[in-house]
Amino acid sequence: MNLSARPLFAALSIGLLSSTLAIAAPAPHWEYTGEKGAAHWSEVDPSFATCALGHQQSPINIDHAVKADLPALAFHYGSAAPTIWNNGHTVQVNLPAGNTVDVGGQSYELLQFHFHTPSEELIKGKSMPMVVHFVHKNAAGDLGVVAVLVQAGQANPALSPVFEHLPRAGEKISVDGLSLDLSALLPKTLGYYDFTGSLTTPPCSEGVHWMVLKSPITLSAAQIEAFRKLVGSNARPVQPLNGREIKESGE
Repeated sequence: MNLSARPLFAALSIGLLSSTLAIAAPAPHWEYTGEKGAAHWSEVDPSFATCALGHQQSPINIDHAVKADLPALAFHYGSAAPTIWNNGHTVQVNLPAGNTVDVGGQSYELLQFHFHTPSEELIKGKSMPMVVHFVHKNAAGDLGVVAVLVQAGQANPALSPVFEHLPRAGEKISVDGLSLDLSALLPKTLGYYDFTGSLTTPPCSEGVHWMVLKSPITLSAAQIEAFRKLVGSNARPVQPLNGREIKESGE
């Protein structure tokens, strides 16, 4: 039957049904501790099954790395106007297109960076106060994450604009005239550890290329504490290597 020949109320009902079906279901709620914490992510939602069943999970304890002739990391970072978002799990800094890192013939575009405290990655069993994860994606849709460890020390002027505008949970802000010098967020030496892993938050998807820089940057104790007060501890425990090799650049 042609829709135009149906009673008006039927057409309206179909329209309302279509609108209802178009509403996306809310994302499953997870936490770092408690019944919905990291030990139970796979139980929160079927889409999180990889958090328990995966064999290349992150983060890891970086130990017994094998020296290798790894390709240099070539960062092409400039200045960018950020959008700062507190998603309830971390503070995430979203960025416009145009900033990339090239490694081994692959070009990854920077999408966002965010923070974890303490550091999710351990180096020979030891954590640092914080880590910054720079999340990139290549043309094939594969993710490459550059992790920059943070130690307590001098205030970080390059990151100060972010810490001066930390949003409350659920808040997303942009600041008129604010521009970040992204290249200044990196340490001066770019030696790194290289391994295959996963997202460190649900759904824990695997196949992520991890590059953990060996040299840390600094944040002041006040900057680190401001984040902790706002977000709390948001580090997933380290996961089994399951035979994975960790490569280390000579630099």
